[in-house]
Amino acid sequence: QVQLVESGGGLVQAGGSLRLSCAASGRTFSTYTMGWFRQAPGKEREFVARIGPNGSTYYADSTKGRFTISRDNSENTVYLQMNTLKPEDTAVYYCVAGRGFRLLQTVDVDYWGQGTQVTVSS
Repeated sequence: QVQLVESGGGLVQAGGSLRLSCAASGRTFSTYTMGWFRQAPGKEREFVARIGPNGSTYYADSTKGRFTISRDNSENTVYLQMNTLKPEDTAVYYCVAGRGFRLLQTVDVDYWGQGTQVTVSS
């Protein structure tokens, strides 16, 4: 069992930056693929970024070049650095963990955090 707790959300102006953190419980954190999904009002939950156990990363086209995912296995923590934020980035952001490497769709997720709100004003 893995428990995920996000922090770092908030309100920011367009063009600004935020850093999300996700603290994970469990002794097998380093073996999981970790990632972030988001859900905007009235829209489906969507993939944002993932990082594999070996540190390899993959991003959604909408976040590539602006967002950076990283992990610290010694601290059981995964981060999402979000730069050049846009109003369309406004959503609830969820930290996720998956036993498999894929982690691109909601069906690939084994564990979800409770979510943290990110609001980008224009």
